[in-house]
Amino acid sequence: MKENKDLLLKGAMSYGLIMGIFWVIKYIFLILSYSYSAFIFIHQVLSFAVPFIAYRMTMHYKRAIGGKIRFFHAWQFGVLLYFFAALIVSVEHYIFYQFIAPPDFLANAMELAIVALKETQIDSEVINAIRQTNFTPIRMTIQGIFNNIFYGVILSVPVAILVCRKQTTITAK
Repeated sequence: MKENKDLLLKGAMSYGLIMGIFWVIKYIFLILSYSYSAFIFIHQVLSFAVPFIAYRMTMHYKRAIGGKIRFFHAWQFGVLLYFFAALIVSVEHYIFYQFIAPPDFLANAMELAIVALKETQIDSEVINAIRQTNFTPIRMTIQGIFNNIFYGVILSVPVAILVCRKQTTITAK
């Protein structure tokens, strides 16, 4: 049976929508953790669950295309899955940075990052570059998309390896 790539984009969009909704819920816990610190634990647990959910979605996709998939195909699906999920959650990121977070939220976060970098004795050129960067809601949103895609590129490798491994069946004699 030949591998079926016809449903790659459609499957990645469908499963990416589901993953994106999961990420929206996960991000709500991050937002709430600024007021109630206990919610950061829930956010972290949900974050650790993302690769396992991606694995399950890739397995469902594998079954939907006929049960046969190669590594590169599974990896492509994973990257696209993260891409579409990143697009969904980016709307929430923008809304948070633009309308929910206090006006000085990004500036304060960057100042805390600079203090932490100084304590680790990072090169002063790096610190000056960060200081000169204008962190805006749209820039942070786009950076979030790129970060999620980067994680998708990396985390889709072990998922694709696991999905593509040969299934050995034990038959009763």
